[in-house]
Amino acid sequence: MLDKNIHTILGCDNDYNESRIVVFGAPFDGTTSYRPGTRFASSAVRNESFAIETYSPYQDKDLEDICVFDGGDLELPFGNVPRALEEIENFVSEIMDDGKIPLMIGGEHLVTLGAVRSAVKHYEDLHIIHFDAHADLRDEYLDEKLSHATVIRRCWDLVGDNKIFQFGIRSGCREEIYWGRNHVKTCFFNFDSLDSVITDLKGKPVYLTIDLDVLDTSVFPGTGTPEAGGVTFNELLNALKKVSKLNIVAADMTELSPVLDQTGASTAIACKLLRELLLLIYR
Repeated sequence: MLDKNIHTILGCDNDYNESRIVVFGAPFDGTTSYRPGTRFASSAVRNESFAIETYSPYQDKDLEDICVFDGGDLELPFGNVPRALEEIENFVSEIMDDGKIPLMIGGEHLVTLGAVRSAVKHYEDLHIIHFDAHADLRDEYLDEKLSHATVIRRCWDLVGDNKIFQFGIRSGCREEIYWGRNHVKTCFFNFDSLDSVITDLKGKPVYLTIDLDVLDTSVFPGTGTPEAGGVTFNELLNALKKVSKLNIVAADMTELSPVLDQTGASTAIACKLLRELLLLIYR
């Protein structure tokens, strides 16, 4: 059993044993290639979450009516990527062993790999739904296999062909995009094919990973590698509502860099999306 974090995200101060979802932070940005700062995301979300309400008018649901446990932030070693991923994997395994749903706040997108490593051990037929501006399918980046630019390729190593479904993609090198045509299912620029994917994945275990730079930079500038041409907040929220109909066994939300948006708007958006996601996947 995990101990309750003293400083918790709004509405996530319930007892571990009673909670169905465990939210926690993975403050790691050790492979960030452009603008760092995602290591501060989970702390910022925890602080700024009290600026929003526990009640969602989008769903007519309230965090006060569900049980979510805040496990705090992991202490991840800077400069040691394999060990950081191992720490995440072990923590997620502990949560899954107890029959709970882990919801991780990154950190850079590479932290997803640690959680997926655990999820595939618990769910053999795991599928991944990936919201992002970037394909993240490079086999290596700057001669490194473990990077925020290679994370989905490393997840493919674990789950195999046609089990990864990408949406909102609008950036990637030609090699990775061409490689992806034969190995993953990609919906470029939007969520147009999401309905058919929802139908196909009914009853299957699904890992949901949300890179927040899927949002347009005019909506969400506080991210390390911004890409113009993204989706709106409402488009992302509607996509999450659809995905929540599936068997979500684990999820994450990555790439908020609060220091890159001094207005605080990006962090506020992340807090609101987290609230909606918690209410959507709780069952």
